[in-house]
Amino acid sequence: MQYLKGEKEKEAIKWMNSAGQVAKSALCHRAKCGAVIVMNGEIIGSGYNAPPLNDEKNRTCSVRDYKTKPGYDRTCCIHAEWRAMVDALKKYPDRVKGSKLYFCRVSDGGEILKSGKPFCTVCSRLALDIGIGHFLLWHEEGICEYGTDEYNKLSHQYIYGE
Repeated sequence: MQYLKGEKEKEAIKWMNSAGQVAKSALCHRAKCGAVIVMNGEIIGSGYNAPPLNDEKNRTCSVRDYKTKPGYDRTCCIHAEWRAMVDALKKYPDRVKGSKLYFCRVSDGGEILKSGKPFCTVCSRLALDIGIGHFLLWHEEGICEYGTDEYNKLSHQYIYGE
């Protein structure tokens, strides 16, 4: 993992702002999240969190207590990262390997919120399996780039304390 500086940071801010714009479309009642996948300076996939098919009939958070589920799975929504990965695989299956995934949450007013440390093992495993090269999060300390294998390991450590 590395915190980006200089031109790399400026470029990452551009993509984080794009993820933030995508997050504004989120339909989740708990958090507005967005993700973009970038390869060679182009967005190849994007997604926001929402119930499956963006259909309110598929929303179950209003009728279930998700407090007993693991932290990464306390929602009925499809994660923004999943949607971005599916989008990229549909549009550009040959360009996913080695790409970068930028993830952020936004406030109700649309401002980007700083992320916590890697924790979602579902997203990290899927990204690793399809060949995403790097995950980027905007922490209080700055934008951090993680190799996807490292992101996966850190997510497991967060959940399982290993």
